[in-house]
Amino acid sequence: MSGDFPAVGEYRPLLLDEFDSVDAAKLGRLRADPTIEFTDLRDLLRSEFAGLLDPPELSEGSESDRWIHYPWRRAVIALPGPQLLRALRLDRNRNHLTRHEQSRLSELSIGVVGQSVGHAVAYTLALEGICGRLRLADFDTIELSNLNRIPGSVFDIGRNKAVVTARRIAELDPYLPVEVYEAGVADHNLDDFLTDLSIVVEECDSLDIKLAVREAARRHRMPLIMQSNDRGLLDVERFDLDPARLPFHGMLGHTRAAELRGLSTRDKAPHVIRILDGARLSDKLAASMVEVGETLNSWPQLGSEVLLGGASVATAVRRIGLGLKLPSGRTRVDVDRSLDEIAEPAPVEDLVWPEEEAEDSLPESGIAAILACAQRAPSGGNAQPWRLRADSTSMTISLAPERSSMMDIGYRGSALAVGAALYNARVAAAAQGMLGDSELHTGGPDLLSAVLRMGTGADSELRGDYHALLARHTNRRDGTGVPVPTAVMSELAETARRANAEFRWVDDVESVAEAAEVLAESERARYLTPAMHTEMMAELRWPGDDLRTGMDLRTLDLAPDELAKLEIARRADVMALLRSWAGGIALVEGTRDKVRSSSAVAVLTFPAPAPGDPAELAAYARAGEALQRVWIAAERHGLAVQPVSPLFLFARRPEELRAVSPEFADTLASLQGRFVDLMGVPSTGTMASILRLGYAAEPTVRSRRLPIPDATPAASEIGD
Repeated sequence: MSGDFPAVGEYRPLLLDEFDSVDAAKLGRLRADPTIEFTDLRDLLRSEFAGLLDPPELSEGSESDRWIHYPWRRAVIALPGPQLLRALRLDRNRNHLTRHEQSRLSELSIGVVGQSVGHAVAYTLALEGICGRLRLADFDTIELSNLNRIPGSVFDIGRNKAVVTARRIAELDPYLPVEVYEAGVADHNLDDFLTDLSIVVEECDSLDIKLAVREAARRHRMPLIMQSNDRGLLDVERFDLDPARLPFHGMLGHTRAAELRGLSTRDKAPHVIRILDGARLSDKLAASMVEVGETLNSWPQLGSEVLLGGASVATAVRRIGLGLKLPSGRTRVDVDRSLDEIAEPAPVEDLVWPEEEAEDSLPESGIAAILACAQRAPSGGNAQPWRLRADSTSMTISLAPERSSMMDIGYRGSALAVGAALYNARVAAAAQGMLGDSELHTGGPDLLSAVLRMGTGADSELRGDYHALLARHTNRRDGTGVPVPTAVMSELAETARRANAEFRWVDDVESVAEAAEVLAESERARYLTPAMHTEMMAELRWPGDDLRTGMDLRTLDLAPDELAKLEIARRADVMALLRSWAGGIALVEGTRDKVRSSSAVAVLTFPAPAPGDPAELAAYARAGEALQRVWIAAERHGLAVQPVSPLFLFARRPEELRAVSPEFADTLASLQGRFVDLMGVPSTGTMASILRLGYAAEPTVRSRRLPIPDATPAASEIGD
């Protein structure tokens, strides 16, 4: 063979279309040859593709199938077209590389000069699918002494190194274009070699060619990468960003390639030592270089170091191809040094909760008992968004804006909690024979306050709720799915109606499942909205935290796999990636499954003034009373009750959803519409609370509350 280029059949397979008459004739001749083996993998690979999760859409069909003839293998294989083959082969790249990133990288054309380390580089680039074309150059042939680092075989001895690399790549991806410069590169063809390339990787042995490649890369304003094996040395020279920079980072000064041609090994040594930074060479390579030409034919190289070079160059190529930060410079990926620093990992400790302290006994009488009952009202995230003040004549429950959250749009959730606390206080006052008038005030610095005056009343209906309110709790355990009798659900609806609210529910399996999907998707938006994620994680209470506010992890009833998932979900960087991938469905499997295990999903609605009306918060507070009444009525029938608060719960205008989650505002608006339609909420109804109801085991841990100070005739305050 002569010239720069070998015959294409030496390293490229023939792609044959059985429906093309010329190709069909070639296939016929090949089939007639008994020494050629035929294999059809199309059905097998299509079946594998059908099993992919989230497969890409393909624009090709069976018309793109090809029979691939490998002359050097004396074999023909039938494969699907390039789109399916690439998508299937690279599916496990996700999500280290997204499909968009893979598509972007497939536009790269990369040249590799030198096919020892270069073989590992080129094959790794093809393996990862991070190029759309390869151009390989090497004048040398495989010798047995090369097979300590080139992953060839004895069948390759005597063959051109670039041809061996190209054949191996062709057997990995027959559709990937590969060009071979069998005579290597020199002044006469360097510019031709670099034309239309995106990046050049230089891995040759000749010092003058190394410099000539850099001079040409500088002319073409092209990034150049080199990996030098010893201690994982990696060089990046961004001639695309700075074409005026000197080759080899200026370590050879203004030396030109022509000045290095014809030099003896001895004369080249000072230049090589400069390039490799002799002071930082490994001791074994430094000592070996003294022996080159004496007891060693050339400097030593290990296959593991060569393969590491392929990995580090491929990583650098990905960065350049994706426009990520990678300046000119040098680094070392030194595995030996890392192994010198090997250490035992820190043990993974199970969550160890402190021995549960006995909860303070509740006051049994007087104003203290009223305060304690009010403090046990429910609130989103157990934030207890109120301030309690009491003296001998009255008690005031004021909305505490500092305990609000982004989900608490317009303080509507806080107002609901204030109303629930007021109902608790009235019930306790009735049980103490101290019930007086109550009223709600809006506006002013408190936004909303509820005042209960002490009297001598003892309303029997209210008094009957006292012990039930003290025992009321959220139950997040999985339900059994056993249906709730219609008569019970109707009774809950009547309880809500008496409190000027409406109670609507769905209890068929399909509707509960749809509600689960909507609520889980809203929860996913909460995880993936940065500000919401921060608040969400701040609500959680882990061992060692103050458990008197926020969500004690134990009350969430998380399975071991969900706890493990939560450790990952705490990371904002992970959430950012999931958001960019439109992923995160697995984060909310627990929410979806819990809702699906419910016997019913219900919504409590009420007539509310227009958003922004001064009376709006008072209306939400009155809905808080309805919530408490329905909740304890459900528990009396043995039902487990859990409020579920999607991001859209308190949103009454589109702009409010944009404020809560700019990233998912449209999604949340759609989810809100789906849920309202599912539950049959009329246009005149405003949602106050969403409840999952069912039959479940009792929770082992209940949320705690802030302490109640001693009540005295002088005013006392709780919440500051």
